[in-house]
Amino acid sequence: MSAENLPENESEEQELIEHFRIEVDGGQTLLRLDKYLSDKLPKFSRNKIQDGVKNGNIQVNDQIVKSNYKVKPNDVVTVTFAEEKEDFKVIPEPVPLNIVYEDDDLLVINKPAGLVVHPGNGNKSGTLVNGLLHHLQNLPVGSNGLDRPGIVHRIDKLTSGLMLAAKTEHALNNLAMQFFNRTIDRKYTAFVWGEPEEEIGRIEGNIGRSLKNRKLMNVFPEGDFGKTAITNYEIKEKLGYITVIQCKLETGRTHQIRVHLKHIGHPLFGDPEYGGDRILKGTTFNKYKQFVQNCLNILPRQALHAQSIGFEHPTTKEWMQFSSDLPEDMQLVLDKWRGYVSTRQDLV
Repeated sequence: MSAENLPENESEEQELIEHFRIEVDGGQTLLRLDKYLSDKLPKFSRNKIQDGVKNGNIQVNDQIVKSNYKVKPNDVVTVTFAEEKEDFKVIPEPVPLNIVYEDDDLLVINKPAGLVVHPGNGNKSGTLVNGLLHHLQNLPVGSNGLDRPGIVHRIDKLTSGLMLAAKTEHALNNLAMQFFNRTIDRKYTAFVWGEPEEEIGRIEGNIGRSLKNRKLMNVFPEGDFGKTAITNYEIKEKLGYITVIQCKLETGRTHQIRVHLKHIGHPLFGDPEYGGDRILKGTTFNKYKQFVQNCLNILPRQALHAQSIGFEHPTTKEWMQFSSDLPEDMQLVLDKWRGYVSTRQDLV
């Protein structure tokens, strides 16, 4: 489902669900971890357990160990895997996908603005996942409708840019752990209203569902609600009334960049849900108003593009890095602002 339709407890990253928490009995004799879990969790294969240990999905006393680790009395073993539950069957459909990289384990897709990532209420077809199932028609589809391919993280419907999809259970769990450990390198390009005070800044503040409008997110600085969220940004270009910034995410909460930038007083240009689709800085002259409206007509969405992503390949362990150009609508608006500012002597 798209980020707009995520359930309250979901973020833009693939959730890791703690399936089991096992406190080893005080009288337990030393036993290899994989053998111990095979006995305790017969529904999990030995290979899945060993793969989970290797990926860090299975830990002992909150520490990563090896399969040959011998459990001791009073150890605490946690087993976490990426959630794959679906509410309904997802049908393969020939949805066009801009695949920039693909191998046996994963795909990197350049998602256009307007394409919903994941089926949900109101978007049960025509999504990126429907297209993936059609593209990967040789992969098995489980009884719950979608065992694979796995969506590792999500991008808002109206946000463009790069995202990952896993083709195997191993890749799904491995990449999900990389997101959980904050080792995935993601950078976004955004246009914001006004100019942030700091050239390089860091925004911290829990993000959760708005208490007034459940479709929107809100920042809770005191940490009473929501989940930890951290956005780093750097100013790349100043255009008088708007600023081009690069954002680097440490966490992946729903609408994170959009709500964090609004929180510090600089909503994304064009953002229809967080107040960026109206003039927030500039003159009252009709010519300026018409110029801004023309830009909003070209870009009737938030000016946000997932421009690059880097990660460790789940099988080869090679560092993979991908980047993409600004989409046409954002590039056109950027060029128009550059042209407008160049005619204003007070801004050059």
